[in-house]
Amino acid sequence: MKMTLIQMVQDILSDLESDTVESYTDTVESQQVAQILQTTYFNLIDGRDWPHLYSFFKLESNTGSGLRPTHFTLPDNVMDVKYIKYNCEDPETTRDNFKVMKFMEPLEFMDMLQARDSEADNVQVVTGNSGTKYNIIDNKHPTYYTTLGETSIIFDSYNDFFDDQMLDSNTQCYGKIYPTVTLADSMYFNLPVDAFSMLLSEAKAVASITLKQVANPKAEQHSQTQRRRMSQEAWKIQERTAIHYNNYGRLGKK
Repeated sequence: MKMTLIQMVQDILSDLESDTVESYTDTVESQQVAQILQTTYFNLIDGRDWPHLYSFFKLESNTGSGLRPTHFTLPDNVMDVKYIKYNCEDPETTRDNFKVMKFMEPLEFMDMLQARDSEADNVQVVTGNSGTKYNIIDNKHPTYYTTLGETSIIFDSYNDFFDDQMLDSNTQCYGKIYPTVTLADSMYFNLPVDAFSMLLSEAKAVASITLKQVANPKAEQHSQTQRRRMSQEAWKIQERTAIHYNNYGRLGKK
């Protein structure tokens, strides 16, 4: 069963034999419990690959600059990228045609770009932030991309028949989105329904030690049971619904 933040705070305070509250902000202790719940939640998120966190997103382009027409930035909240598509419109029909871009390792990508004739009519020499020069083809849709650091993405070409640079509105990506939390009494943590019991049990165990300096064996046992059950169910789901992706470049925060 899903529980709101205030419901979980009240449940934990009851176990601790502490004062009841109507809002998590009512007492110092209730605020501490809310923070423990938030920290426990992120520990759970970081501890496994949660399918519900995967979603579609767009890249962030240098819209308006025109100086780096194929440079993009990965949104800060993206932890992992499964694929990147770009709208390679047909010049005759202008119909949408999203194609999967092929990931290329940075050194291989640079070798490909440097092999191009920088004096050719269809090659635009683009200077990156570090002063590196990229020979970008400007009359064809992109095929390849590479990554620099954790967030910089560069494509090998663009088609200036449509725009003077690639647009974020033409990107279509799929990957793991790191959740954000804004504490409020009525909020729900972004978890599957059957994971709320594990969150509550682990937060109870931490709160008991942190706030009362007393272990809570029952909460710890329940937490371990829930972790084993979730692990078994995750394995079964992966076996039934396994989707195999090519390596399009794994990006994200470690």
